[in-house]
Amino acid sequence: MATLGMNDLRAGIGVNIKGNDCVVLEAQHVKPGKGNTYVRTKYRNIRTGRVNEENFQQSAKFESVDMRTREMQYLYSDGDIYYFMDTETYEQIEVGDNLIGGNAKWMKENDICLLNYANNVLYAVEPPMFIEAEITETDPGFRGDTVQGGTKPAVIETGATIQVPMYLNQGERVKVDTRTGKFVSRV
Repeated sequence: MATLGMNDLRAGIGVNIKGNDCVVLEAQHVKPGKGNTYVRTKYRNIRTGRVNEENFQQSAKFESVDMRTREMQYLYSDGDIYYFMDTETYEQIEVGDNLIGGNAKWMKENDICLLNYANNVLYAVEPPMFIEAEITETDPGFRGDTVQGGTKPAVIETGATIQVPMYLNQGERVKVDTRTGKFVSRV
């Protein structure tokens, strides 16, 4: 494992901080008028999921963490266990609800998800960036409901509630950005 210095810290890299494998979420290099340069960081402990904020001085050294991402197909869920399959080797793995959390509302069966590993330990599951889903529940739209910016709540087939334009009806398919939970377009 490589040793990293303060200047190597940036969002997305894995480092060992105080004996814990962590993913850096934010790293802001600060050079005050007086005093030494430091890095203001926000990082997530991979094992506990806890997010911490800390400042590191220029002399700080860190061990790098081996970060890998695997694309796997989401098969189905059985209560609080989710099943994924590697599409090349057909290997199947079980993932607990604690690693999926709020992302479950954006996952549809057979979608390709990203499974993030640090030192061969799974720490997060990311749904696809965009999904296409059917609106299962919403108030009916009326002809002429094209008011600029007018939206209404709609439940999609994954169970998530999103805001859609007034003219969309139940049964129509929409594209949703899973990072923001926003309607993108009609499909």
